[in-house]
Amino acid sequence: MNKSFRLKQNNTNIRTEVMAGMTTFLTMVYIVVVNPAILSSAGVPFEQVFMATVISAVVGTLYMALLANYPIAIAPGMGLNAYFASVVATQGLSYQVVFGAVFLAGIIFILLSLTKLRETLIVAIPASLKYGITSGIGLFIAFVGLRNSGIVVPNEATIVGLGDLHHPMTLLTIAGLFITLILFVLKVKGALFFGMLATGIIAFFTGQLDFNGFISAPPSPVFFDMDIGGVISNGLYTVVFAFLLVTIFDTTGTMIGVAEQAGFMKNGNMPRAKQALLADATATTVGSMFGTSPSTAYIESTSGVAAGGRTGLTSVIVAGLFALSIFFTPIIEVIANIPAITAPILIIVGCFMMEGLAKIDWQTFDEAFPAFAIILTMPFTSSIATGIAIGFITYPILKIAVGKGKNVHWILYVFAVIFLLQMIYFPAH
Repeated sequence: MNKSFRLKQNNTNIRTEVMAGMTTFLTMVYIVVVNPAILSSAGVPFEQVFMATVISAVVGTLYMALLANYPIAIAPGMGLNAYFASVVATQGLSYQVVFGAVFLAGIIFILLSLTKLRETLIVAIPASLKYGITSGIGLFIAFVGLRNSGIVVPNEATIVGLGDLHHPMTLLTIAGLFITLILFVLKVKGALFFGMLATGIIAFFTGQLDFNGFISAPPSPVFFDMDIGGVISNGLYTVVFAFLLVTIFDTTGTMIGVAEQAGFMKNGNMPRAKQALLADATATTVGSMFGTSPSTAYIESTSGVAAGGRTGLTSVIVAGLFALSIFFTPIIEVIANIPAITAPILIIVGCFMMEGLAKIDWQTFDEAFPAFAIILTMPFTSSIATGIAIGFITYPILKIAVGKGKNVHWILYVFAVIFLLQMIYFPAH
């Protein structure tokens, strides 16, 4: 094991790696509850999403462990699962068609990871648009949490308004939110998970949670429940691009962040970056075959690194614990069906994604406004793809207006034209 993972060379040992793996798992295990809760609202059978979530997490994290030897965990990403549900709801599509879009995005991601195009794409897209996309998704999923819990409700006069704060589910959400926030600011490892646990216990004693048993035989996975032809017939190219673009940015940014914290970066480069990116691309493709939205590297991996994790052995432990979770379907399904338990996670994760706002040059208007347009549009249109499109159209137009058109990469002009044509002739509803 020492030879396989080069423990000595990385100044670590088996005990440290095991503890690091357990720490990372506790900080991100909420996804096995939250992801099925979000996708089942789009009509995907709960047990199918649950198994797909675990399978994609195990496949991606083991790939990362064995081929890249990094303590970075992979699982279906937050934000894109909510976007998946919104595409199904707003465009009147079957979830099988949208899984087809995720599958195509995964295949393209694999191909890009094998070429230099991925690096070109990352370099070509300006930082302000990247931060705008991440922050817009943060607002988007926070709004989903507020809506699901009843804190925000439809209002004819103002479109949305404050919900009934006396409603038991809304009260439970607020209680769960503050419990989780307090745990987090006290730097409790696994704060999101323990916040969900505490909220679940309150729900049990208030009669809002009722379950029969904790353990059962795992559900049978469903394979290739998708409609790729429907992607083409419905012209969902923007949706495919949105899945692809956000996954690439999310994964690349997270991997670099974790690698810097762990001291893996060498002269600004991340060794074995290709293998690491392929872990995410493979997990996204495999996950879509079984029934879940795109996967990404988890920033929660930094908790394992902080606990001393330095090699793929940490990731092996994470994958093993995810695999064990398939035996706890009864309790996970009940918890996922109570919005008050999952909504605080959506709201808090949304806050995490606001970090990039501080890095946008707000004094330079032609940089600031396209980012603002993305951030504004995503939650109000319930569409990540629309937000990306508006940002990509606005950015080059403003740069040309101020005489900086030559500074814009040609890829951005291509995307701007494509998105403009798409919004004119194939607008998302």
